[in-house]
Amino acid sequence: MSDRESVRETLMSRFVLAAAIGAAIVHIPCARAAEPKAAVTAGPRAPFRDDWPAFLGPLGTGVVRDAGISDRWPPTGPPIVWSKRIGTGYSAPSIRGGKLVIHHRLRNSEIVECLRADTGEPIWKVDYASEYRDPYGYNNGPRCTPLLTENRCYTFGAEGRLLCVDFASGKKVWERDLPKDLYVPQHFFGVGCTPILEGDLLIVLAGGQPNSGVVALRAGTGDMVWQSVGKDTWDGATTDWPTEPKYRWTGNEMVVSYSSPIAATIHGKRQVLCLMRQGLVSVDPRDGHVNFKYWFCSRDYESVSAARPVVIGDKIFLSAAYKVGSAFVEVEPSGRAVKELWRNRDNLLAHWSTPIDVGGFLYGFSGRHEQEGELRCIELATGNVVWKTRGYDGDADRLALDSATGQILDRTNGKPIPFPFFGRGSLTLVGTRFLVLGERGTLAMAEMSPTGYHELCRASFKDIEYPVWPSPVVVGKRLYLRDENTLLCVDLSVKK
Repeated sequence: MSDRESVRETLMSRFVLAAAIGAAIVHIPCARAAEPKAAVTAGPRAPFRDDWPAFLGPLGTGVVRDAGISDRWPPTGPPIVWSKRIGTGYSAPSIRGGKLVIHHRLRNSEIVECLRADTGEPIWKVDYASEYRDPYGYNNGPRCTPLLTENRCYTFGAEGRLLCVDFASGKKVWERDLPKDLYVPQHFFGVGCTPILEGDLLIVLAGGQPNSGVVALRAGTGDMVWQSVGKDTWDGATTDWPTEPKYRWTGNEMVVSYSSPIAATIHGKRQVLCLMRQGLVSVDPRDGHVNFKYWFCSRDYESVSAARPVVIGDKIFLSAAYKVGSAFVEVEPSGRAVKELWRNRDNLLAHWSTPIDVGGFLYGFSGRHEQEGELRCIELATGNVVWKTRGYDGDADRLALDSATGQILDRTNGKPIPFPFFGRGSLTLVGTRFLVLGERGTLAMAEMSPTGYHELCRASFKDIEYPVWPSPVVVGKRLYLRDENTLLCVDLSVKK
């Protein structure tokens, strides 16, 4: 390791250590500174809209059109339109028709709250009791993003409560407590995978035993339609574990997933792709029949898969942390099996944010822990890492930590700057430019290509602080961010 890299590692370790022991660094003050042959449709089949009605946007991929946002921000950063104090949680807001829904928790209640997206003014809210306590010390709020249709709002709480309310009034239509309906073994972090709509079915990764890892409910009534995935899927399955080449089902397994499902039409067949704890499963949305499975599981017991599968033509990209890495598989023409194109345990280990494909190259964050976090570009054809950055690749000697204020300073001028490292960040592709959000609230706009990372502007906001884990939500020229206490609306149309 070079002296420069050593200094950078030391400085990063100091920052993370300071955060871990509750130093003021946790609050960073503002320093504004080729077409596939297969017919494929991923996500909703409705026309592309400016709305963000579901997890990772209108297509479920973290990609939206560019409505004319600026790539040159004022020195004070893009202006804040409104800011609202909210409860805890890791779920992103969803927006449809000028209305925003946020799912959060205050004291012992989970709250589904609807606001005007332009002003933050309240429209309606509904709440219910929650006793969830995170066993690892993370917050106790909901993790799943609201799902909005023209007249319904669906939410999935941290304890497994499914709620459907009228989108106009907030009046409850139906609810189900899935852990009471199914046998769901205790798992790590609460419910974390957002349901999807496929026709008139709500597809939910329930994590139930023995064969209810994935379930479908009638969207209008909440009635159970089918249950699938579990013992019948994985008992006797071929693994990549040297000491256990064939998996033997015990009945005590967690079937839970923290990766939200995604639907796609591949080779003319509609499939729902689910990255379960054991691996990738494709189910037929009509009846839950398993089309194919692919083992993709950490050998570590305390591990999760949380990034969503990425569908690219008739191929699927998977990634996970906990020493798992990535895989690229191709769906065979029958739609009943996949062929592994490559498997790499080191190239990209996505912890929770879903990578984004652009023209045969994938951009995403790798690393289980913050100090390991890197934004990487990998070539899909080979799985090779093309480039990587931690958000700051300059001379670490230029950075200083103000122990009194917790600010990161540029030694050359003594001014505070946004936290320099992204950690395990998240991405949203707006047209041809990426919004990059670091987990300590640093927001950057960048152009990315196989030739490298080119940052256009960077900012931070005094109202947003660690941990900032939900992906940036963009509707038109407005950006919506949240941390554990604040929901923020930012205007991205203002130019420098």
